[in-house]
Amino acid sequence: MNIFPAIDLYGGKAVRLYKGDYSQMTVYSNDPVQVALDFRAAGAAFLHLVDLEGAKSGKPENGETVSRIVAAFGGFVEVGGGIRSMETVDAYLALGVDRVILGTAAVKDPEFLRQALAKYGEKIAVGVDLKDGFVAIHGWTEKTELSAEAFFQNMERLGVKTVICTDISRDGAMQGTNRALYRDLAQRYGIDIIASGGVSSLEDVAALAAMGLYGAIIGKAYYVGAIDLKKALEVAK
Repeated sequence: MNIFPAIDLYGGKAVRLYKGDYSQMTVYSNDPVQVALDFRAAGAAFLHLVDLEGAKSGKPENGETVSRIVAAFGGFVEVGGGIRSMETVDAYLALGVDRVILGTAAVKDPEFLRQALAKYGEKIAVGVDLKDGFVAIHGWTEKTELSAEAFFQNMERLGVKTVICTDISRDGAMQGTNRALYRDLAQRYGIDIIASGGVSSLEDVAALAAMGLYGAIIGKAYYVGAIDLKKALEVAK
């Protein structure tokens, strides 16, 4: 299993939200490029970036910071947050980003998702945020009537290779990840699934790796010292 340490960007800084609430934001570093270098030094080969401002506004707000991080990190970088046009997809991939994550747009604009997949294939991933078994959009602020099951069936049908799945109730809460959810998804769908939200211990990492998951994102647990990244990378292997 691949470990994706995460940097959430807001105002050019590395921050974390509590359960997706923008009013409950903690700034962990004023220098996200250095954070990425620290991840690399620990042995990380993958990096997950989120433009939190972009997720809200619907357009990239931290492009310059992303560009500097990509150049410094030197490994595989995926980025999401407010990617709602082909121009934005083109621009991120031109910066050297390896994979672009479509979130709200994948739900609200299936034609855009089809276009992006047709042009870039596996360089397109979809991020889905689940709240009580249903898909949430617009930076988690709006719960839809689309069930998780219907969503994953649709992604499989469209040929999406990678889905980053977040259980909002666990994100940033340090209460452990939703193992039952990821076990179910891994068994039912032929998609590379990256677990996100609540991965807060080495036990979580070991459990997810044992399910044969493609990847897991580590965010707040790293920043508060609950997970040693080097050890997490060893456990994931």
